[in-house]
Amino acid sequence: MRNFTSVILLSCFLLAGCSGQQEKPSAPKVQAERIPGKSAVIIERRLSGHDRDNDGKDDLVDIVEGGRAEVARKPRYVNAYYRGGYPPDTEGVCTDVIWRAFKDAGYNLKEMVDQDIRGNTMAYPRVNGKPDPNIDFRRVPNLVSYFKRHADMLTTQVIPGDPLNLAQWQGGDIVVYGSPIWHIGIVSDKRREDGVPFLIHNGGPYASEEDMVLEWPSTLIYHFRFPKGR
Repeated sequence: MRNFTSVILLSCFLLAGCSGQQEKPSAPKVQAERIPGKSAVIIERRLSGHDRDNDGKDDLVDIVEGGRAEVARKPRYVNAYYRGGYPPDTEGVCTDVIWRAFKDAGYNLKEMVDQDIRGNTMAYPRVNGKPDPNIDFRRVPNLVSYFKRHADMLTTQVIPGDPLNLAQWQGGDIVVYGSPIWHIGIVSDKRREDGVPFLIHNGGPYASEEDMVLEWPSTLIYHFRFPKGR
């Protein structure tokens, strides 16, 4: 499964931009028992204070639910270029989990990214001065540029069993992993027994919710909470 994931993600740099070409770093090593379910560590629940779609749920809650709905749909990992930008519901890559979850929270991420690129093209190195609305919102480096401008940047350190550290990791947050396998996903509100959250993402062959925050084979380089705090 891990070998399959690496192969398909290494193929998508020119399209959805979920990969890079640098030397592979060592994945973090954590000695802890992996038990799916409720955390044995008491961790404070923090919310964004935003409810974009006025459904009575905080945006972070909606983003988790939207990501989980993507897992339930089980889109196949297909990395391709689509006229109009959007892949069919049965297909997707890591970035498609993000915009689909944001849609469930009331945000049109494609529209927001395209608009920000038009007004701030130089802030998007991956665009290279030539915006392409058919793909820009599905490239990890572009989402990094967008979230740097419009989300809070939080710690990338994860300390199993530490309530103060783990309280900074909330369901609905966005995480990004760097080279050699660029990847993006949503922090789940489901946690291991030691309090480390699960990851909602599409690393192939389908979208999934699993114990991968500390297991993805690249360094975790960004941790965002959208939108910016008031």
